[in-house]
Amino acid sequence: MTTPAACGGAGFWQQRADVVVVGTGVAGLAAALSAHRRGARVVVLGKAGDTATFYAQGGIAVVVPRTDDSVEAHVADTLAAGGGLCDPAAVTSIVADGYAAVADLVSGGARFDEDGRGGWALTREGGHSRRRIVHAGGDATGAEVQRALDRASAMLDVRRNHVAQQVLHRDGAVTGVLVHNGDGPGVIHAPSVILATGGLGHLYPATTNPDGSTGDGLALALWAGVAVSDLEFVQFHPTMLFDGSASGRRPLITEALRGEGAVLVDSRGARVTAGVHPMGDLAPRDVVAAAIDTRLRATGDPCVYLDARAVTDVATRFPTVTAACLAMGVDPSRQLIPVVPGAHYSCGGVVTDVTGATEMAGLYAAGEVARTGMHGANRLASNSLLEGLVVGGRAGRAAAAHAAEAGAVRAQPDLGERRITLPRRDLQAAMGRHASVIRDAAGLHALTEALRTASPAPMRGRAAFEDAALTATAQAVTATALERTESRGCHHRSDHPDADPAKGLSSTVRLRGGRVTVDQPEGVC
Repeated sequence: MTTPAACGGAGFWQQRADVVVVGTGVAGLAAALSAHRRGARVVVLGKAGDTATFYAQGGIAVVVPRTDDSVEAHVADTLAAGGGLCDPAAVTSIVADGYAAVADLVSGGARFDEDGRGGWALTREGGHSRRRIVHAGGDATGAEVQRALDRASAMLDVRRNHVAQQVLHRDGAVTGVLVHNGDGPGVIHAPSVILATGGLGHLYPATTNPDGSTGDGLALALWAGVAVSDLEFVQFHPTMLFDGSASGRRPLITEALRGEGAVLVDSRGARVTAGVHPMGDLAPRDVVAAAIDTRLRATGDPCVYLDARAVTDVATRFPTVTAACLAMGVDPSRQLIPVVPGAHYSCGGVVTDVTGATEMAGLYAAGEVARTGMHGANRLASNSLLEGLVVGGRAGRAAAAHAAEAGAVRAQPDLGERRITLPRRDLQAAMGRHASVIRDAAGLHALTEALRTASPAPMRGRAAFEDAALTATAQAVTATALERTESRGCHHRSDHPDADPAKGLSSTVRLRGGRVTVDQPEGVC
């Protein structure tokens, strides 16, 4: 690997690699390690700040051998949550490899909580019919996964404060990445690029996601002409800690707390999910989030409450939740926890197969940014770290193989490119008002009009790039939400409250001539 150097007169620095991974969370580092083990020269690019992986609380859904669980049961639960849009073959493929992926993580130094017999302690979360969630530090699973992967990746070329601004390509194949860092713009020439950029939570005023979750990978794919799918299915976690603030990242209150007996009540003490779903507070996330939103609209209250006072030794079992609550003056062992739904996870993403491959040769995607067919219209709890580990590892292997076959490539960037941008706070306010837990046509049309006021801006630095990425992603989310005139999975339309069997199809979005277009679906995905 060469060191960055000014390219005389060209105005940008240049480097070469076999595989460039964009993202430093579970999927990105799993991919980078996998590609490295196969002899590829790997560069990993990360923006400043924590990853979404670090903040994951609940755990990893995995079928542990010699228990009452099975791959078939896990697949059935995933399909039930997915609202008819999961790809059963993809779900089976990923679930079947879950135990091996987690065991590999453990061999690399990860440590999960154990039961009294020396096996992994298992808990249950919403939508699961079995106790199959492995966890670490009680409710600090993501932090342990990130720690283990960071440690394993210490020998890799991992670069912070690097923003990937464009996937470069020629004749339908990847040639590299345009990057911006403290030295200005530069190009990494590479035949394989893996997008592992996480989600889009900062489309909304408040989210459980870290600051870097600005839809980067979705925008990079759209700008490269690659298809994205199912973006209307934005999952709102039912229980985000409510502290009265209007914007930014807020702590998640893991649903594993409900798995251990906590219950949701309103300000009058009435159960929020009573009569809503047979699984009550452990119903799939979309059901619980919609029930909370409906109750808040009816009462005018700013939040509902999670009653965890009956959970045994809550401070020891859930130290992360307890610390977040105590920081705002709430003791969960004695007081009710104020919660609201919060933007949490994008169930759709860049269209890939189960190896992370997209329709563009050399371009891969893994983790939340990808749409493998695993989640369909609604992700089952704790399937995200599972998918990141499994598909991340597969994408790294596939990218290394492609790089070896493709050989050296040369990229040519467009340094003067401008992207349409809406000011972030205006965008977030419009998305929160019109495309949140429950939507309708009038609001989505108003959102469309607001997005039409976006204007071109140069991509100078991280903030400008993120604003452009958020704008492109918002366009895609809004277009697909308008097309889906039904309620399915985590997409709820107040003007179309029921599911329409004729719409049991996945949406596909592309950017054509600078405009987002929704392709007519050709079959069930």
